[in-house]
Amino acid sequence: MMTPAEIVERGRRVIAMEQAALGHTAALVGPEFARAVELIATATGRVIVAGIGKSGLIGRKIAATLTSTGTPATFLHPTESVHGDLGIVGAHDVAILISKSGETEELLPLLEQLKRLGVGVVAIAGEIDSTLARSADVALDATVAEEACPHDLAPTTSTTVTLALGDALAVALLEVKGFRREDFARLHPGGSLGRKLLTKVSDVMVSTSLPIVGEAATMREAVVLLAERRGIVLVAGADGRLAGLLTTGDLTRLMERERDVFPVRVDSVMVRAPKTARANELGSAVVFRMEQHGIMAMPVLDDAGAIVGVVHLHDLMRAGAA
Repeated sequence: MMTPAEIVERGRRVIAMEQAALGHTAALVGPEFARAVELIATATGRVIVAGIGKSGLIGRKIAATLTSTGTPATFLHPTESVHGDLGIVGAHDVAILISKSGETEELLPLLEQLKRLGVGVVAIAGEIDSTLARSADVALDATVAEEACPHDLAPTTSTTVTLALGDALAVALLEVKGFRREDFARLHPGGSLGRKLLTKVSDVMVSTSLPIVGEAATMREAVVLLAERRGIVLVAGADGRLAGLLTTGDLTRLMERERDVFPVRVDSVMVRAPKTARANELGSAVVFRMEQHGIMAMPVLDDAGAIVGVVHLHDLMRAGAA
């Protein structure tokens, strides 16, 4: 059993280790950092941030910080990206890919697809000689000597360094773009950061021309809507209530096992118990659920359970609900 004095000493040791790691990272910041800022600042699309595990959690924070300081960004889960969600990426976007090893198995297929689309890639890697770092347009060195964990296993020092690099990028971009106090106020209505949490789903959801089909519809009908309506189709039962949900990811998985997908009924493919949002919910709560489950869009129901809209993660992020 550790004594109180030993516990305090252990806490101080962890903070000292992370402080030392940040000092080392600061010394490594050089021309590559300026190139990364320039690459992101000149992109006319959004910043796509991706990472797995703890790197993914840090990536979500980096995306949120970028968005709130004038650089629109969104988090893309690497696994879901190769099952349809890659459709959110445009040729004018730029990506920040995060990996301690630089060899994360789930991240490398996304890297390959981004390069194929011509998307500029900034890597934040703990191994500067890794596949990710070598393949990226710009690589930022997030090397740490050791984790603060006594077993050198739990991501601690490395995630602190990655987060600091993300903050450094966001602030540098803020200054390069001339982001002003007035711009910050515009993105945070009411003059304080907390006010943005008052954004409700009903404020940003799509409520007209909804992509709805019946349970007896075929994938031929659904495919058209998936292409036209941002990758989501709602399936309504005979009573008009939500019976299920289709996404581009579901279509991709169907195509992997069926040669001719068009005659297939949607009710044999759809997710029957999808995650949903309520129109009067706080946007921040829905963003949390979306990120937790790797969801890009949700059906919106009223208190009676009737379909009233669709809410997209990008719209919530743009409205500052994260």
